[in-house]
This record gives sequence, C-alpha cells and structure tokens, in this order.
Amino acid sequence: MCDVTPPAHLLLVPDARAAGQARRFLREHDCPAHHSRVLDEAQLLTTELVTNAVAHGCPPVTLRVTCDGTPGMAVAVGDGDPHPPVAREAAADETSGRGVALVDLLSDAWGVETDGNGKTVWFHLPA
Repeated sequence: MCDVTPPAHLLLVPDARAAGQARRFLREHDCPAHHSRVLDEAQLLTTELVTNAVAHGCPPVTLRVTCDGTPGMAVAVGDGDPHPPVAREAAADETSGRGVALVDLLSDAWGVETDGNGKTVWFHLPA
C-alpha cells in the first residue's frame, strides 16, 4: 500500500453529474508520488465506466481509487446491477459503445467482480 495516499471511496449521484463528480474526485485523490502520468487516462476510463454504471446499472454507484505504491493507478466503479458490462463493436458513426474497448486497450489489467449486491468493474493503469 502507498505511504503517501490512502485508498479513497465515493458514493456518486446516479445521474448525468456522476462522470464530472468522478473526474474531480480522481484529481483530488491523485497520489503525487505515483499517479501523475496516468491521471488523464484514468479520468477517461473512469468517465466511461461511470457513464455505463449510470446508464445501464442501478444505484448505488460507487468509485474507489487506490494507490498500491507503484507508478500507476487502480480504479474501481461499482453499481447495484450484477450483470457485467458487454463489450461491443460500435459502428464508426455511433457516439457510444466504446467504453469497455477503451478500458481493455488502455489498461494493463481490468475485470469485473460480482456479488449479491451488484458488480464492480476495475482497471489498473501502468505508469
């Protein structure tokens, strides 16, 4: 675990404001020792996951950011729907449908954990 920045959790509003709220939270809880090179990518991927959770999941929508003491960032977005996100190929003219593909492309690892209360989609970005 990081000696500089403890893990941080946030309960997000389950509406269109959630993505902006999540981006601000990531900036406020950015580990100055480890995250600075990945904050932009983390905000992009978090926006995608939070938007999916609000649009396709159900409350509560949560955000967790963790620094494990290595260069990089671990982020998890949870919601109350146990069904995992579905990756799909978006047509060139579609304005949505690329979130899971972006997480897969930019992160070095990601996954989905489910339990009786919903799911958590997590990713780790390398420095």
